[in-house]
Amino acid sequence: MTKILVTGALGQIGSELAEKLAQIYGSENVLITDIREPEQNHLDIPYQKLDVNDEQAIKDIVINNQITEVYHLAAMLSATAEKYPIQGWNLNTNSLLTFLELAKDKKLSKIFWPSSIAVFGRGAAADMTPQEEVTNPLSMYGVAKVAGEGFCEIYHQKYGVDVRSIRYPGLISWKTLPGGGTTDYAVDIYYKALEDKKYESFIGEGTALPMMYMDDAIRATIELMQAPKEDLTIHTAYNLQGITFTPEEIAAEIKKHISDFEISYAPDYRQAIADSWPNSIDDTQAQKDWNWKPEFDLDSMTVEMLKHLKSKLQINV
Repeated sequence: MTKILVTGALGQIGSELAEKLAQIYGSENVLITDIREPEQNHLDIPYQKLDVNDEQAIKDIVINNQITEVYHLAAMLSATAEKYPIQGWNLNTNSLLTFLELAKDKKLSKIFWPSSIAVFGRGAAADMTPQEEVTNPLSMYGVAKVAGEGFCEIYHQKYGVDVRSIRYPGLISWKTLPGGGTTDYAVDIYYKALEDKKYESFIGEGTALPMMYMDDAIRATIELMQAPKEDLTIHTAYNLQGITFTPEEIAAEIKKHISDFEISYAPDYRQAIADSWPNSIDDTQAQKDWNWKPEFDLDSMTVEMLKHLKSKLQINV
């Protein structure tokens, strides 16, 4: 029987992924964890508080709950990791090694760990960045993700560990606020458009970044984990492309629905991180290996975001 552990389950990805996993496998077969107190859990799924920096606590929770699969989402995102580099490195790498060791010792059958477009940097092609492009990042977050991809490859090749990963682009969701990423502007802009009808972007005009609506990201994650092992050829992390747009392009799309919305620009330290990332991603290998295809474009995503946020914020526009 599949018994699933989700770490970082109260975060932007984890909360939506956990709900979908509970629908597929039954809530009794999903255990969610986070560093926050249990009373902050808004999901109707069994919950335990877990600090993934605690190696013994991870081992205990896996063994005591007979966990077979892990979706290890606990992480410190790019902008926050630049402020706290040592904490970011420890959180983003050490806990992954703990889970890989458990899988090596046959305590787990399968692991999902998220990588990021942040692995790309100096020397990488900016447009349609290839799967096997050089990874030479300029951020602490990116460095940790490159290391994590290396760990995944080594544990697969040397020990046969079934670990799967996606290089997520910026993720956009109306359900949960983002947690300190460089691409957070693409979520915040929708809130500010509805609440204030104006937005000051910390990413400069003309900066194109790969993005993805959360529904597509959740579906991609589950499709990858359900794909036959023998079909998978990438054991670092798969490139994944959704939508590419600039701040002015998303603003123009919002203006179709909120005509008096205005955007201004005040780039900060996150601009340097964004400038080191690709404009678009070549995900041909994901298409070949597990038939990946996004469903949302900028237009359909904007319609969904504004519709759901109006209801969430109780705003009439």
